[in-house]
Amino acid sequence: MQLLQVKNLSFQIGGQSIFDGLDLSINPREIHALVGTNGSGKSSLAYVILGCEGYTPTGGEILFEGSSINALRLYERAQLGITLCWQEPARLEGISVADYVNLGKASIDTAACLRRVGLAPEQYLQRYIDKTLSGGQRKRIELASVFALRPKLALLDEPDSGIDLLSLGEIEELIHSFKEAGASVLLITHREEIVLIADRASQLCGGKIVLTATPAEVATHYKSRRCTVCDGQECHHA
Repeated sequence: MQLLQVKNLSFQIGGQSIFDGLDLSINPREIHALVGTNGSGKSSLAYVILGCEGYTPTGGEILFEGSSINALRLYERAQLGITLCWQEPARLEGISVADYVNLGKASIDTAACLRRVGLAPEQYLQRYIDKTLSGGQRKRIELASVFALRPKLALLDEPDSGIDLLSLGEIEELIHSFKEAGASVLLITHREEIVLIADRASQLCGGKIVLTATPAEVATHYKSRRCTVCDGQECHHA
């Protein structure tokens, strides 16, 4: 059974159509890349799947482990195991890294979560989140907090954004750590080289998935037929 199925999804903001008849599926323990240009609606899709306020679909259905989650609120979807690593890390300050990562749950091995994202526990467990942390350090802490939740589905929105001097191999290792822990990943990106990290990939353009195939096929298609302006019209880049 597929972990996530998005069927004929429609969504509008301010009367403007963002999706119209979008279909997407993610298998258990799969890294699935969703690629599209900036502004194509990739993050909006993640917010709709997560159930964020103001992101209620106008049509279609979202199934998780075979059951519809359309009527569930964000916290109820989180309880099912769906979580999001935001493109822009939370700018909380005055809280320790340990408290931020473990969310007060004593059963979580916070040190192990920090190691998963390349942060030395002896340097960060007692450190506080403040202005001395770089954007890359904040992003790694955010990834550690998501990993600590042990999600079934991790929505990673531009996970390479803001990470300082991190190689593609290191980013791949970070993302595969979720799969190794039993999670599926929806990897949201606008970079074709990030697509190649995935097991399967889809291209979003004109409010629809225009191609689902191997990462190499989707990366090549995206690079050669990159959407610029679809303006809600039928996509001619398929």
